Amino acid sequence: MDHTHHTTHPPHPTLPPQRPTPFHLPTWATTPRPPTPPGIYRPHYTPKPPTDPETTALAAGPLLLRAVLNLLVAWFAFIYGVQLAIQLLAVFGLTFTETSTAVPAVLTLNVLVGAAVIKIFGRMGMWLEVWRRWVTPLLTRTVTQGEPDPALADSATAVDPWKDLRGMPEVVGRLQGEAVGDVDFVRIHQAWRSVAGDAALAAEFVRQVAARGAAACAHPSEARDLPGRRGTHDLLTGQVRLGTAEDVVKNPAAHRGAGFALDPGTLGTSLLAVGPAGTGKTAGLARPVAEALCLQALAGAACAVVVGAEEADLGPDAWYDVVIAPADPAAPYGLDLFGAAPSADEAAARLADALLPDELASRAESARTAMQQVVGPFLAGCGRYPGVRELRGLLAGEPEGWAALVEALRAAGRAAEFEADVQQRVRQHGRADDPGALLADRLALLDRPALAAGFSGGPQAKPAFAMRVLEHPLRVRVKLPERSHPEAARILSRLLLGQFVQAATARADRTLFAGLVLDDASAAVDPQTVRGLQRLRGANAGAVLVLRTLADLPEALRAPLFGAVGCRMAFPGIAPWDGKLFSEAWGTHLVKETAVTHTPDTSGGLLRRTGRMVRKLLSGTTAQTRSVTTREVERHRWSPSELAHALPTGHAVVSLTSVAGEQVPPLLVDLRA
Repeated sequence: MDHTHHTTHPPHPTLPPQRPTPFHLPTWATTPRPPTPPGIYRPHYTPKPPTDPETTALAAGPLLLRAVLNLLVAWFAFIYGVQLAIQLLAVFGLTFTETSTAVPAVLTLNVLVGAAVIKIFGRMGMWLEVWRRWVTPLLTRTVTQGEPDPALADSATAVDPWKDLRGMPEVVGRLQGEAVGDVDFVRIHQAWRSVAGDAALAAEFVRQVAARGAAACAHPSEARDLPGRRGTHDLLTGQVRLGTAEDVVKNPAAHRGAGFALDPGTLGTSLLAVGPAGTGKTAGLARPVAEALCLQALAGAACAVVVGAEEADLGPDAWYDVVIAPADPAAPYGLDLFGAAPSADEAAARLADALLPDELASRAESARTAMQQVVGPFLAGCGRYPGVRELRGLLAGEPEGWAALVEALRAAGRAAEFEADVQQRVRQHGRADDPGALLADRLALLDRPALAAGFSGGPQAKPAFAMRVLEHPLRVRVKLPERSHPEAARILSRLLLGQFVQAATARADRTLFAGLVLDDASAAVDPQTVRGLQRLRGANAGAVLVLRTLADLPEALRAPLFGAVGCRMAFPGIAPWDGKLFSEAWGTHLVKETAVTHTPDTSGGLLRRTGRMVRKLLSGTTAQTRSVTTREVERHRWSPSELAHALPTGHAVVSLTSVAGEQVPPLLVDLRA
């Protein structure tokens, strides 16, 4: 029985409630979204004027004292400067008498002297820096990043959010009379862009919108929003805001104080996050990204696969179209173990890689061959992939199973084609080095009564989700039985990551962004998936991999994994050996280092030396000279010690690379803001 088509038509749950907070479409649609470097939340972003790093590093106290002293000196310089200028002009015969031209002349003289004084003492007193730090915020009473003022909502009504559809009055008339959410707005525009070049499809679009209004072109689930939605999203740019970049010297000037956000343009290079338990990886990263991908799927722009433990807070089941929980008998869907590859050999190789533990990676090639020698003949003879129990029996060499397989091949007329595979497998049975026996033992971990119904094959099997359906805007949640069956969960996580990489890169239609969120990837990474992650960049797909520590990975995979992903995120409390990899990946930069040297003062003649001797006798201190040397040296952007011990709670350091190649150096981000 072939299950590859079951998940293309998921059941239609009831329409979830819309967000309780008011949503004003014209205000949201017309919010300024200036172009920004990757990682900056674009709505309401105001670029900061360029600043000098040296002035920014000055403490507030010395800066204000310097400005006040220069202001006092400038006042006296202005007063006496005007008088001196008048006296100098009088020497040359220019005097100011009580005439009609005297007052303008004096004013001009005051302006010229005042301008000179402001230029000289304003630069020395750094008045512009004082104005930027304190006066401007007091005058404007604004922040770089903030929500729009509801009182100003009516001012946005003058801007037409439906200007792109103005050529279809029946469409605009229907939409203007309804409450349209951000998901509806993006979905309808997305649908219009996809059919604008086809007259027949465009006419059908007009008919559907005129009939259904904001519910037109809906997701197959008919859902128009997510229940319990709590993240900050901008669906027009595909961004999800995770926090605020701190206003510190280590952060690039453009990002300081700005909202920090991820979008498909950065997630397309994949993201690796490392941090111990309890540091906010799930709440601060995995759940918001999963929520963003699900919203984009409802808008017809993405498909989402979210994998984590049963107890992981990755959103309620109502967020998803397909919920796979192998250890839950009530779960409606199972998993197709061969659901990614276009050929039997590729599917068998992927399953064999997932079954083998890391310590037996040296036997991977023989295990793939053994699995292919079973799966290929079975598919040819029976017209479907084997179930877990059938596959386990064939790998273990059960005579009844092989006799039935040979008979099925003869009935299908393909016995000669697979005769070599069948004979090779039969010769291997019973040998000490038979990889089939090893694979059969590993499959026994999935062939448990509590799990067997969750996989394809057998009369009691559930409809199976096949990863190859990533061309559809599906939302998939896989709940791994990490507590009850930890080794089975390890096998499934590795299989799902490998299948996602295979399916995403093999898609013919890459219009949708394919996103995977793996809440615990410690057992899921192998050499094949590391190589596959690099190919996701050109396939409009990306993965978010969360780890507790890099020590969970084989040492040979750690550096290649860092090179395969474009975005890296370190949470507080990581181990120093984990911090070393981050520090090396982020590299070094030039910083100014100041060295102060004190040496005994031996200058001057007899009188000065005698004075210094008397001073030493009276005070007990030796007169010294002070020399200051400034030079540029290379330092790590973030040292392993800083990453391991200096990160505040609720923060993270993250570097980004976009699909277009733009790079953002590591940012210190407050995930609670």
